[in-house]
Amino acid sequence: MNPILILHQIAPEITAIVEQRYAVLRAIGYKGPVGRRALAQELHCPERLIRNELELLSELGFVVKSSSGVALSAAGERILQQLAEYIHQMRGLSDLEQELACRLNLNAAIVVPGNSDEDPIVKQDLAKAAVRFLRRCLKNGDTLAVSGGTTLAEVAKWVSQDGPRRSVTVVPARGGLGEDVELQANTIAAKLAQGLGGSYRLLHAPDNVEPQLVNTILQEPSIREVVSLCRRANVLLHGIGTAEEMAKRRGLDDDQVMQLIAGGAVGEAFGYYFNTQGEVVYSTASVGIRMEDLATIPLIIGVGGGKSKAWALLSVIRLGYCDVCITDEGAARRVIQILKSKEEM
Repeated sequence: MNPILILHQIAPEITAIVEQRYAVLRAIGYKGPVGRRALAQELHCPERLIRNELELLSELGFVVKSSSGVALSAAGERILQQLAEYIHQMRGLSDLEQELACRLNLNAAIVVPGNSDEDPIVKQDLAKAAVRFLRRCLKNGDTLAVSGGTTLAEVAKWVSQDGPRRSVTVVPARGGLGEDVELQANTIAAKLAQGLGGSYRLLHAPDNVEPQLVNTILQEPSIREVVSLCRRANVLLHGIGTAEEMAKRRGLDDDQVMQLIAGGAVGEAFGYYFNTQGEVVYSTASVGIRMEDLATIPLIIGVGGGKSKAWALLSVIRLGYCDVCITDEGAARRVIQILKSKEEM
């Protein structure tokens, strides 16, 4: 048995302390320099507990204090990375990743600790995991297509220009004009390209259009060229959302949302709404990636976390066009629970 799991069984109080200090260091890593009170609020802990933890971590040389607050030292950054690997093993996430990949017929699953429904910092961990995977899989000359949304906006935020450079072209997977600019695929494509060291092309087209207008819009040469690039992408990175959440964000009215729910829609990706069996129950006309394009894209990466997104993840992945799923522990364990309960029925 894994020595870490043995330690967890024989001395659970030690692992509880390690998890607590990992949470403190991770929060400082994301928020620092940060004040003690703000840190206590972020972690939902008594301020006295945080004060004691900071005193100890300071004595150990993992954090440094200043008038601006507390921040990680170089030693703190190193120990945080090592602790992340420890937490991953302690929670059995490697086994969870293998089970998820096997049950969903994926090439790979990447699971970060925690549940982003309960802890917003987990969404940042999810984004950083996506960035690490992108850097590993992208090659010079590749075209990367990306969707919009809150999760991919977080991914774009964490692409540091300090990492390895890739001569790639990043393109939006669909139009996005009219949505919050930070969540548009255009914005995300530009930020990812800048962080990766590549170039980008923008798609100046609306997200949802009347079906009869799509062909007219595609007559514009600059739009047609970007759409062609998008459909020939080597890698597609897209977020996975719940059907209701995405329908509201895309401007569907209450009656349309109710029709979607009544029709069994639980998940959404690139403008298609799926039921629990992975069947398309509704789609919006859009300029960009089409369902028939997915079969020709070599690597498709779906990103989404939170226990509440478990059905959404299942519905999109069951379509059969997802090679790698990057999610969090809350969603992954709920997906496995759903699949096991169906087996028992």
